[in-house]
Amino acid sequence: MAERTLRGARLGGQSFEDERGIEFAARQQVGYRCERGHEFEITMSVEAEVPATWECPRCGAPSLSTSGIKPEEKAEKPARTHWDMLLERRSEKELEDILKERLELLRGGEIGPAHLHRASARKKKAG
Repeated sequence: MAERTLRGARLGGQSFEDERGIEFAARQQVGYRCERGHEFEITMSVEAEVPATWECPRCGAPSLSTSGIKPEEKAEKPARTHWDMLLERRSEKELEDILKERLELLRGGEIGPAHLHRASARKKKAG
């Protein structure tokens, strides 16, 4: 078996086919510049949609196209807070009523931490 292998050939090595008679797809060079000033070109098909940004091969920073293609601006939604979500379910008037009701129950000793219930129960027995 060793005598039938090509000398100098290795697994995954170069192809022994030549490029004669092969017609390559039309290509274009697209230039990019990163924020650190690195400039580079990427070879792409003429039919390909050219992206506005590309990762810099030297530093990994996002690079903008030098041909003037601008990245699409995505509309960002403002962050929803807990208060915003609460107001989706209840009105401020309802929240004020619930607050008053809960404060009355807390002050009356009907709800709240257990140590407060025990203290108010002892006062009632003593009094």
